[in-house]
Amino acid sequence: MLLTPIRCPQCDSEKVKVHTGYTVQSGDVRLIYHCPACPCFFSETYDTPLAGLRTPLSRIQLILDALQEGLGVNAACRTFHVSKNTLTNWMVRLAPLKESLLLYALCHQFLQQLIEGDELYTKVEKNVPPPEAEGWTVVLMERASRFLWELHCGPKDRTLFQKAMKTLALVIAQTDDLTLVTDGERRYGAVLFEICRQVLRTGKRGRPKTILPKGVRVRVKNKGAQTHKRGRKRPKYQAPQPEHPDTVQNIEPSTIHANHVEAFNSALRRRLACYRRKTNTYAKNTTALQRRLDVYWLWYNFVRVHFTTHQVPAVALGILDQGLSVRDLFQIRYP
Repeated sequence: MLLTPIRCPQCDSEKVKVHTGYTVQSGDVRLIYHCPACPCFFSETYDTPLAGLRTPLSRIQLILDALQEGLGVNAACRTFHVSKNTLTNWMVRLAPLKESLLLYALCHQFLQQLIEGDELYTKVEKNVPPPEAEGWTVVLMERASRFLWELHCGPKDRTLFQKAMKTLALVIAQTDDLTLVTDGERRYGAVLFEICRQVLRTGKRGRPKTILPKGVRVRVKNKGAQTHKRGRKRPKYQAPQPEHPDTVQNIEPSTIHANHVEAFNSALRRRLACYRRKTNTYAKNTTALQRRLDVYWLWYNFVRVHFTTHQVPAVALGILDQGLSVRDLFQIRYP
């Protein structure tokens, strides 16, 4: 399954023809294409993660599946007798596909989405207190399909939340009715309000009110004590920013929670060794940690069947008709 058509690398023409084929070391047959518009011959693996790989895809899938099921990088190298540089090279090839598949997902229109936001952390390079850790990870999950819209790591500062909210703003542009619920972190609503706010002009005198776009709702479940030392009692469920008056307010208090993404966080600690606590398998830098998250994002959203919905999340959300295989991933062209 190719998400992008085969194009000529020189003139970008789609009118290419099959010229010949060749057999690689693993026994697979690959095609050579010819572009009639220009004297260009190129392989079907050109500009894909599969270009130049000699290892059989069945072995690559076996090793990468073990990584996504909780085996650490060093443990996978010892178990499958593969070099760490080779394993890192495979992940470096696959990680940029997140951008392609995210853009492909954003080409679809969605009627309604309920997204849960939460964060978890792991230590990076050395053990430091949680507020100083660079391994904080923001997770944005669509509740019904369990599709992950964002899985991004870094220090827990404003930049980390801005990156996640910019992705959510693109999702809002493709969704008629979107609800974001968070478990106590108020920066989700504040940063989202700065990115996609709009002015409500009613024709009355005075400064127009700034609100969230129509059809967008943000709810925060306030944790801890419900009262401040001074002042009025804080509500348990709160809309941190003003919303459009035409937005339908049909959120039940019992649905304002992040239970599903909390369960995902627990599963992530089991499936990614770099998120385990009290072990030496933590990431050595944020670049390597984000690369592991990008590959896991591909596996989780497009390859693996979710045990609750019994569907691949991308299929459950309506992005694909069927899940992708590892061979499909390696044949997707880079953006």
